[in-house]
Amino acid sequence: MESTFEGYMIGVYGAYASISVGLTVWIARTLFKNGAVFLEDVFAENPRMADAVNRLLVVGFYLVNLGYALLILKADRSATVAEGIEVLSSKLGLLLLSLAVMHFGNLYVFHRIRRRAKLAVLPPPVAPQMRLEAQA
Repeated sequence: MESTFEGYMIGVYGAYASISVGLTVWIARTLFKNGAVFLEDVFAENPRMADAVNRLLVVGFYLVNLGYALLILKADRSATVAEGIEVLSSKLGLLLLSLAVMHFGNLYVFHRIRRRAKLAVLPPPVAPQMRLEAQA
């Protein structure tokens, strides 16, 4: 019975490791490529800064996501192939949800940065053209 458990779990661990690394690399490349345009808009005055921030974000993305993937690697015993697939799917689902939360968190931060940058270049408000007297 123990050898059957080890056989299922080795397969689950192998599939989880290869899928999680593959997903992390694919998502990081996609974010790097598509995020460059957004960061160039945010850092329009300094394109080198946009490129540097984009690269640093990708490195941080790899570190956080692969670290988290390793933290949730441990799994309960599974006696059948079906249980092994359930363990694998729950681990990958948890990993994908964490990737999505991080992605939307980054989008929110960049939205705030972009909004502040746009507010800084707006013209000053127009002075009032006339005054209304208060009525008693």
